[in-house]
Amino acid sequence: MTTLYGYFRSSAAYRVRIALNLKGLDYDQVPVNLVKGEQRGGEQLARNPQGMVPSLVLDDSSVINQSLAICEYLDEAHPEPALLPVDALARARVRALAQSVACEIHPLNNLRVLKYLVRELGVDEAAKLAWYRHWITEGFTALEAMLSADSNTGDFCHGDTPTLADICLIPQVYNAERFECDLSAYPTIQRIAAHCRSLPAFEKAAPETQPDAN
Repeated sequence: MTTLYGYFRSSAAYRVRIALNLKGLDYDQVPVNLVKGEQRGGEQLARNPQGMVPSLVLDDSSVINQSLAICEYLDEAHPEPALLPVDALARARVRALAQSVACEIHPLNNLRVLKYLVRELGVDEAAKLAWYRHWITEGFTALEAMLSADSNTGDFCHGDTPTLADICLIPQVYNAERFECDLSAYPTIQRIAAHCRSLPAFEKAAPETQPDAN
């Protein structure tokens, strides 16, 4: 059985849950509590020397880390339904949209960064929230423009089937809502998010439905 080590509110683990669900794959989950620092414990650190989640452990005990690498592995190992288009240019667009979230927005706003701002730099709660919302605004403003101006955008970020771009977008929208970011300026993002959330694969992956949700 494939096993996913993650945390219910981890954006990266959320992405992998969506991908696994879209592929219709069975998997076990083992919670790793990021708030308690379990990601830096011996067993998880052995699986992922970065001290992060998710880690996907395959039936043969092989370990894959990094959510985008895991998603692309799943797409190559289980080609249907595809998470990336066939056309090379379309694949590049989907990857660019996905990476605009996973490589630009998320790293600035993940838990370890927010903890460092508070614990090491002495930033108060108001300043921490301002930091978070600033980078959501920067990232979502660009992403909205990328989506709204391109005729390749359909019901989803690219066309009318979910792709890697949607897998990255939905967890970031969830986090933005959790931190009470104003999303009114991003109608295309909101429309795509609502459509994705109507699908069982996304609904089943939502943080509040996970075994370690609290």
